[in-house]
Amino acid sequence: MAAESRLSTFVAGDGDNVMIQDWPLESGVPLRGVVIVVHGLGEHAGRYERLARQLNAWGFAVRGFDQCGHGESGGPRGGLPNDTRLLDDLADIVDSTRLRMNKQSPLILLGHSLGGLIVARFVSLAMRPIDALVMSSPALDPGLSRFQKLLLAVLPQISPNLRVGNGVKPQFISHDPAVVAAYRADPLVHDRISARLARFIAETGPQTLALAGQWQVDTLLLYAGDDRLVNPRGSELFASSAPPNKLTAMCFENLYHEIFNELHAAPVYETLKQWLDSRF
Repeated sequence: MAAESRLSTFVAGDGDNVMIQDWPLESGVPLRGVVIVVHGLGEHAGRYERLARQLNAWGFAVRGFDQCGHGESGGPRGGLPNDTRLLDDLADIVDSTRLRMNKQSPLILLGHSLGGLIVARFVSLAMRPIDALVMSSPALDPGLSRFQKLLLAVLPQISPNLRVGNGVKPQFISHDPAVVAAYRADPLVHDRISARLARFIAETGPQTLALAGQWQVDTLLLYAGDDRLVNPRGSELFASSAPPNKLTAMCFENLYHEIFNELHAAPVYETLKQWLDSRF
């Protein structure tokens, strides 16, 4: 029987609570490493139960957290208090996780969508040392129109906390109707995004892609070829720019955005397992 997940909180620098969810290994199971999961826009860490349990089965403890303005953490839904908050919170999570870990155990970041962008930016800035990185459908290219770019050049200066619909269409997260229905019914899922958060995404993607050629961390990039929510071109550009000895990239041509929650996700999990097995 799998060990029960545990909830806890820590207080961020501005006083907001951040909800943490841990999926530990069963007693007596050898630990191969710790994976920190960073979720996407509008969702929360609890949606990664399936992935966390699979990682547990492979010998990895998992820690997730609800980002600022998401899930059960503090802050207005979809808001962003300042430009570095999401990166600062991840740094705090990495620090607190390191304190609890055996110093010899590897620490791996796994980010999906917005979370994939955040972990990539975190690594590109070398904010903390980590042992490996996994990106799932990262939001490296927001695919903005000229009008949207104009709005983001002006709106954050006038009203950075203005929140609007984030444009996520649930029917395109997965081909699995049960996943889509659960997403629509989830009270912790929201559809808000602030002007400041939108600008963060729009600026951080190109900034991170510009540093891909200097990549130093062993990275697995998994992305969907039929992604309707994030432009796969960002992943393609990263894959073509990063050093081949640091990056393994795989495109799943017919999958939607949430590749770990797809009807035919077995090849995604197998690719992740093989990559982890070859390194840890």
